Amino acid sequence: MTPKIIKIEVFKLNIPLKAPVAIAIGTIEAAKNILVKIHTSDGWYGTGEGAPFWMIVGETQATAYAAAHDLAKLLLGKNPLDIEGCLLALDRYLAANATVKSAFDIALYDLAAKYANMPLYQFLGGSKRHIVTDETIYLATPEAMSQDALKIKERGAQAIKVKLGTDVQTDIRRVEAIRRAIGEKIPIRTDANQGWDYASAIKVLNATADWNVEYCEQPVKHWDYANLARVRQFAQVPICADESVFSPQDALKLTHLQAVDYFNIKFSKSGGIRNAVKINAIAEAAGVRCMIGCMSESRLGISANAHFASALTNVVFYDLDSPFEHADDPVIDGITYQNHYHVQIPDTPGHGADVDVAFLQHMEGFEVS
Repeated sequence: MTPKIIKIEVFKLNIPLKAPVAIAIGTIEAAKNILVKIHTSDGWYGTGEGAPFWMIVGETQATAYAAAHDLAKLLLGKNPLDIEGCLLALDRYLAANATVKSAFDIALYDLAAKYANMPLYQFLGGSKRHIVTDETIYLATPEAMSQDALKIKERGAQAIKVKLGTDVQTDIRRVEAIRRAIGEKIPIRTDANQGWDYASAIKVLNATADWNVEYCEQPVKHWDYANLARVRQFAQVPICADESVFSPQDALKLTHLQAVDYFNIKFSKSGGIRNAVKINAIAEAAGVRCMIGCMSESRLGISANAHFASALTNVVFYDLDSPFEHADDPVIDGITYQNHYHVQIPDTPGHGADVDVAFLQHMEGFEVS
């Protein structure tokens, strides 16, 4: 008998941070995410999480929570294994809103992999690979950031991601101070989060190019494809698109313009796994390698990200450190971190993660059935 979706639960997933995190376009005080649980007539359920980084995706927890009510009603009675049909129904009803859709998408893929009795990486057609995440340093003084970098080095990091995107001289001093603190070997991955114009980007990137800077994410505004391509042409550091690549259509435009060297894929931007697979395929066809990134997901969302990265060999950079920032971990099972940075992926069916029911009892939620 064909299974049907009979109930969907939606929760506000609020996780305190150890400290606020600051980037060029805003500051996050807490992880205010959205959790979706899709239940079937066979007694199975799948879980998915979206992290609405509002200054990037244009969604908040409140808008995601409100939209989820209508989206959940659309899926009642549908076959959960018809992932394409379910997600098309959401897209036809509501444009954009990638983050809330990503929570439904991940839950559907979790369910499908459970029905197939496969870990998600295997369901996606891949195998288990060795994944080592970097760790991010957020905006502060050059001195404070260099001290953070030294602590990360001492924990055994193989790469450090550094937030930039303010004024030229301060950003140069940040990279210089970090490089002095940690030595020459560990690669630095810079991220301007749209904070520069073309001229500033060129000044910072060429001034720091000799300091083992592996690449720079999103040096200019997300819409400024022309200057993104110009930065790539004249900068001595490889360029990675982040906020410029939400959809497969964005990926196609960027590859056509030869605007970047890499894509940063995030489920909360792409709408989940289905579009992430398409973005990676376009990138691979164009010779563009990818990284898997995160917003402020718990280990549940990161578990889905890690399975995707493991399955797809064109994904070669890993930024899966958001749980490091959380003051609480409500997730049961799922990925773990060995020696802090080595991501261990479970072999249980689906993505392998769930949220503690006791924790969810304190979260606002609703049920559609």
